[in-house]
Amino acid sequence: MQEVGNDSLTYLNVSHNYLTEVEHFPWKNIAVLDLSSNLIRGNLPIPASTINVFLISNNSFNGEVSSLICNVTSLQILDLSHNNLSGTIPQCFENLSNSLEFLNLKKNKFYGTIPPTFAKGCRLTNLNLNGNLLGGPLTPSILNCRGLEVLDLGNNKINDTFPHWLGSLPQLQVLVLKSNQMHGSLHDHSSKFSPCFSKIQIFDLSSNYFSGPLPVRYINNFKAIINLKKNGSARSYMGLKYASINSGFYTYSIGIVTKGTYMELEKICTMWMIIDLSAANTSHSSRIVFVSSSFVLVLVLFLFAAAIVPTLSNNQFVGEIPKVIGKLNLLKGLNLSHNNLNGRIPTSVGNLTSLEWLDLSSNRLSGTIPNKLADLPFLSSLNVSENQLHGQITQGKQFNTFGNDSYEGNKGLCGFPVSKGCKIIEPAPPNVLEKNGSKSNIAFGWKVVLIGYGCGIVLGMSVGYAVFQTCKPEWLVNLVENQHEKRRRRKSKNGNRSNRRSRA
Repeated sequence: MQEVGNDSLTYLNVSHNYLTEVEHFPWKNIAVLDLSSNLIRGNLPIPASTINVFLISNNSFNGEVSSLICNVTSLQILDLSHNNLSGTIPQCFENLSNSLEFLNLKKNKFYGTIPPTFAKGCRLTNLNLNGNLLGGPLTPSILNCRGLEVLDLGNNKINDTFPHWLGSLPQLQVLVLKSNQMHGSLHDHSSKFSPCFSKIQIFDLSSNYFSGPLPVRYINNFKAIINLKKNGSARSYMGLKYASINSGFYTYSIGIVTKGTYMELEKICTMWMIIDLSAANTSHSSRIVFVSSSFVLVLVLFLFAAAIVPTLSNNQFVGEIPKVIGKLNLLKGLNLSHNNLNGRIPTSVGNLTSLEWLDLSSNRLSGTIPNKLADLPFLSSLNVSENQLHGQITQGKQFNTFGNDSYEGNKGLCGFPVSKGCKIIEPAPPNVLEKNGSKSNIAFGWKVVLIGYGCGIVLGMSVGYAVFQTCKPEWLVNLVENQHEKRRRRKSKNGNRSNRRSRA
């Protein structure tokens, strides 16, 4: 096989097999070489200088990456992910800045710092260093990669504050800083980088030490989510088109937690928008897949996911859920769980008509569940457990399908499906006087009438007693005495008549 097409072979794909060894690459004009998803061990081989696409992901290569790979100046796509490669990232990668567009070193054992220098004119559109042992701060020279669309530095040991300056990258759509040692507030007083993150759709800051309120300014600038419209483009999945192959395209996948379940997305649809501020023990994984068909751009939104891991504390976002969340009307998932958010659930969440799952669990939210949430037509998963909510649980439509686990830990909630019933207050009997179909402004209840009678009797007797004890009304006394004198005279006359009759 190595003897076939020594001078003419330009494309070779032997991926997804059980190959265990590759001796050398004899093809002098090879442009695309795909050895991914095999069982190949040993040191990383260096391909011919003519290669444009070199894919060896999901193997068992080990050892350090030789700096000789930087002599392959025509490299456009380099995927070394999911191996056992170690050592530091070769500093000479900046020599590839004029050609390299896609660099994936995910899930290896690289240590040290991220290369401190990205040359001017850097053509990188996708840089993925997720799942290594890289530390130190981020380097602002990344701003030299003006066309950068994807920056995934998650699951490392990066120690820095939030890089607000990344907001000035005009094409940045995916930013993953998950599971690092980053800290501080996301509030930025500077207007130097405004408008910031206007094209962002994946924004994952999980498992760090970020604190303070949720960044309303950033949410207001997520214009790609607020104003995203179908523009008739053929790009629907995130990836990179390879110009040397007719209709060739590389996509990447990402792991997400949707409706409480971890899932791997091999292709991510542009219309799938997700905000995740949760604390969940999950990890992202991505890989490059060669697809011989036309491609489209893919975007998903992960916002400040706060994942629980043994060695890192949760993010501690505080304050109320901003009402501006309701502007992101293309969201399919909203996860703000495991933070210290308080206040009420804003009714503006009811404007997210595309929402399929909502997780606000493990916060300090209070108040009632907005009835407007029952009008969300696609809501199929809800979790507001472990909060301080109270009142009757919203009923009807999708809410009739949610179980008790969606509400547990809220002692004040009552009604279906929790076991605690709500005290039903019977309406008062009709007591409004109506005449000619119109209601009178005066209404009487029997309790009010009884109270009135009782008070009147007591008050009348008290006033009467006080009057007779202090100053007798002359007209009343004369009236009573005259009546009494008349009765006495009648009795006297009647008595005399009786005596006369008896004598007779």
